[in-house]
Amino acid sequence: MKALIAGAGIGGLTTALFLHEAGIEVEILERADEVRELGVGINMLPHAVKQLADLGLMADLDAAGIRTRELIYTNRFGQIVWQELRGLDAGHDVPQISIHRGKLLGVIYRAVIDRLGRDAINLGCRVDGFGETGNTVSVHFARGDGSRGEARGDLLIGADGIHSAVRAALYPDEGPSIWSGIMLWRGATHWPKWRDGRTMAIAGGNFAKFVYYPIEADPGEPGMRLTNWAVMAKVGEAGAPPLRREDWSRSGVMEEVLPFVRDRFHLDFVDPAAIIRATETFYEYPNCDREPLPRWSFGRVTLLGDAAHPMYPVGSNGASQAILDAQSLATHLRSGDGIEAALSRYDAERRPATSAIVLANRKGGPEGVIDMIEARAPDGFDDIDKVASYEERENVVRGYASLAGFARP
Repeated sequence: MKALIAGAGIGGLTTALFLHEAGIEVEILERADEVRELGVGINMLPHAVKQLADLGLMADLDAAGIRTRELIYTNRFGQIVWQELRGLDAGHDVPQISIHRGKLLGVIYRAVIDRLGRDAINLGCRVDGFGETGNTVSVHFARGDGSRGEARGDLLIGADGIHSAVRAALYPDEGPSIWSGIMLWRGATHWPKWRDGRTMAIAGGNFAKFVYYPIEADPGEPGMRLTNWAVMAKVGEAGAPPLRREDWSRSGVMEEVLPFVRDRFHLDFVDPAAIIRATETFYEYPNCDREPLPRWSFGRVTLLGDAAHPMYPVGSNGASQAILDAQSLATHLRSGDGIEAALSRYDAERRPATSAIVLANRKGGPEGVIDMIEARAPDGFDDIDKVASYEERENVVRGYASLAGFARP
């Protein structure tokens, strides 16, 4: 069996590793001319880390990232709304990993090169069409020099992101992605360690949120961490076209993000404006997703990751769900019941689960707990339990964890 994968992102490369482990030949078509370690911080939840650990990548993840110990939600004044242990400290078998997205991609990419060989990845190949003839899928692509090529295999996996060419071919009338009206700014810089250097905080509420967590230790300076920050704020109307097209590499503008944190956040662990000003380069991205699809798999073609279920970046679930997709797809393909049946079962298993997460993220995901508190106590509180009971707050946070599949044991 030979699988063609469109896209060499986290989802596509992880899929390649799982398929290779299952004895399936893989050829990857990636539109970029090189696989670059771009981006800033992301969180890998325990259920996804377990899959990467099963691929033998745990030591590399530990070397590149940080095992998150605790998550704290606060209002904009730094008053604690909810806090809980994470990963191993919460009773999971594997940790939650906070890591630079580029470093994570690099870990997976090097594993693909080591195990499958460089010839498994064709760079500078933009997929622009495909067709099925009998038991063969033919994928057509354009190279950067203007020439064209064709790859053939037994199935095609579209893991080519929110602007997926494979998805567009399956759903030609879908239209553009849907903007929430919220802009996300993200950056990372070296910053003094807070608490144990393994704690994550999300502060704010409906007006703006500020996210803060370490993603890499500095062996030369034990008191410092490469620290990720993010600001999410409403700058437009939901459903309107985004101010600028989604591009993970688009640089942010200091004068656009600072008004959402300056003089509004009063946190005892960091001055959001200060860490933003200290960041040489940071990025902006409009929070976009797409409506959940009624079907991913058509014959010998299916979707995976952001191509299948793009979602708002709340709840630390984007990359994690793509990794779960990869493991599920490989499991069904190695069952021996036939490719079309395997893709259909993969669709039935993963599509409903991820569709529910897409819709939950539109409502704020677990971070909705700070939205609720700000709406009820915009100027702070003396007793959090009088604003919202422990049970009510728990339902928001842990209800989402159960939905997304990483509930604490």
